[in-house]
Amino acid sequence: MTTTAGSAEHLPPALRTEALEQLLTERGLIDPKAMNGLVTTYETNIGPLNGAKVVARAWTDPEYRRRLLEDGTAAIKELGFGGFQGEHIVVVENTATTHNVVVCTLCSCYPWPVLGLPPSWYKDPAYRARVVKEPRAVLSEMGLELADDVRITVRDSTSEVRWLVLPEQPSGTEHLAEEELVPLVTRDAMVGVAKVAAP
Repeated sequence: MTTTAGSAEHLPPALRTEALEQLLTERGLIDPKAMNGLVTTYETNIGPLNGAKVVARAWTDPEYRRRLLEDGTAAIKELGFGGFQGEHIVVVENTATTHNVVVCTLCSCYPWPVLGLPPSWYKDPAYRARVVKEPRAVLSEMGLELADDVRITVRDSTSEVRWLVLPEQPSGTEHLAEEELVPLVTRDAMVGVAKVAAP
């Protein structure tokens, strides 16, 4: 891809990023495998682990759960998570009769401090457009079947408000300690496209 200095700024951010990565790779300044590993770590491990700790605390501490649902940002900061992309996080709770799912229809606003980097499907235009119009069908395609009487609410993240789903605690895990619950909580459950499975 060849661009002039004046035209590069008009390219979509994804193309500019790809061009920059290619240039840095060609000059030997970055290793693509190491870069991919770093992205994967933040996308699937470090970030979601923070959110899982928040969820596990809410499941085991009713007072913390109350604070989390009243002021998500403040309660999340209690556990040491906050900062860029986490300035205003609102937490909503999934129950047996209500299911929340998160999308960003304009771009890919996402609560990085508790979920890490957004997965590729979250940024995909098809997900962003379809989950608003036909959430039940999209969730079904992603492997989550909900009963017809479960009310689905789609939460649209923006630069001002980012949403985090407090998933239902799986039946039979009430006796588990907080640290035992953390590994059960997935990123997808905190976005609302999956449920947390019992061990």
